[in-house]
Amino acid sequence: MQTSKTLPLSSFFTLLALSVIGCGDDTQLETKADPVPNVNSADVTDPVASGTLPNPISEVVKGWGPLPDRRSWGSTAGVDIDPKDGHIWAYDRCGAYALDGGCEVSDVDPVLKFDRNTGEVLATFGSGLFVLPHGIHVDAEGDVWITDSMGNQSGTKGHQAIKFSPQGEVLLTLGKAGVAGSGPSLLNEPCDVITAPNGDIFVSDGHSGQMANPPAGTTGRIIKYNKAGEYITEWGQMGSGPGEFRTPHALAFDSQGRLFVADRGNNRIQIYDQDGNYIDSYYQFGRISGLFIDGDDTLYAIDSESRPAQHGDWSTGIRIGHASRDEVTAFVPPHESDIPQGAAGEAVAVDADRDIYAAEGPYSREAAEGGLTKYIRR
Repeated sequence: MQTSKTLPLSSFFTLLALSVIGCGDDTQLETKADPVPNVNSADVTDPVASGTLPNPISEVVKGWGPLPDRRSWGSTAGVDIDPKDGHIWAYDRCGAYALDGGCEVSDVDPVLKFDRNTGEVLATFGSGLFVLPHGIHVDAEGDVWITDSMGNQSGTKGHQAIKFSPQGEVLLTLGKAGVAGSGPSLLNEPCDVITAPNGDIFVSDGHSGQMANPPAGTTGRIIKYNKAGEYITEWGQMGSGPGEFRTPHALAFDSQGRLFVADRGNNRIQIYDQDGNYIDSYYQFGRISGLFIDGDDTLYAIDSESRPAQHGDWSTGIRIGHASRDEVTAFVPPHESDIPQGAAGEAVAVDADRDIYAAEGPYSREAAEGGLTKYIRR
């Protein structure tokens, strides 16, 4: 069932504030609305179940983007578009699957740039710098950001967000290498990173939050920094209410500058302004691992984890809609697999031709026959 609201609480509180100000009261009122009541995702029906959603794809190219030196892809959860030239950035977990920290013991370059037309590798870097690369973001200047969501046993790598030049030079690091924590200077299993047009940096933190019994100290928060990497603020905590997170797995901005958070463990998207004020939640897009919003505010949400134990009878795949509303208008089916829900990737990106790229995680890597799948538009 699709949720609807006749008058958002934010509108009510805004009107209330305006009416008081109009009466000449000089009191500075807080116009931020209290979060809307939480929705039980178990009560929401998968829009894919109707069987009527169109599939915009004409061709599925499995095993797109072969690795150099005949390397075999491990799993991945990161793909993005270079805004300078339109080519594709992604990473490989150095041949390892799932949450195995393969890059800790490997000397290969995990970060790769691919020609979007041919799949040829154009650049590589990152050897020896990661334990488990997780989120990837290419900013307006073409610099590449990667989160490293695990720490190594020696405490020398991981739990950081790292900014690189396109050539692989380290330009900025957030968090302390190998140290997990919840203070302003530390990160704890950072999932994703994104930058706003003014250069402010946002990191989603707390990958283990969706677990039935998360480790002690697990976080569920969004941290905001200025463009120099100086801490500004943070919001969120572990939980399932509005303003709480259980694995904030991915981030995206729409054209209005609203921050979309894939709150994967809670089977929803939460939306905030850039100061952390809650705006809305969407429940129609599944158990979302990855988000992408294009220049027309088309929202792409890839669901890699829907299973009976976690999300009822929902299907995996890519749900497509508009960022302005909680409504799915198209659907890209998952790869066929040995389970009814199918197998879909963990991250999604869309190029200038509106072709879609999926980064294949541990559930989908085998079915996808590689780390990246390219979906060509009709």
